[in-house]
Amino acid sequence: MIAERGIAVDHTTIHRWTVRFAPLLLEHFNRRKRSVTGKWHVDEAYVKVRGDPQE
Repeated sequence: MIAERGIAVDHTTIHRWTVRFAPLLLEHFNRRKRSVTGKWHVDEAYVKVRGDPQE
């Protein structure tokens, strides 16, 4: 995308940007991420096995 706009950037510059900004992005994304709870909700199931209803 940068080359399409006529900007010449070396691959080492891209690597430096990645090393510099990846931890900042990770921190920002982790702050916005929803927490995971220990609660699970399971619905009741009704299964018929060989004609006999099982719960």
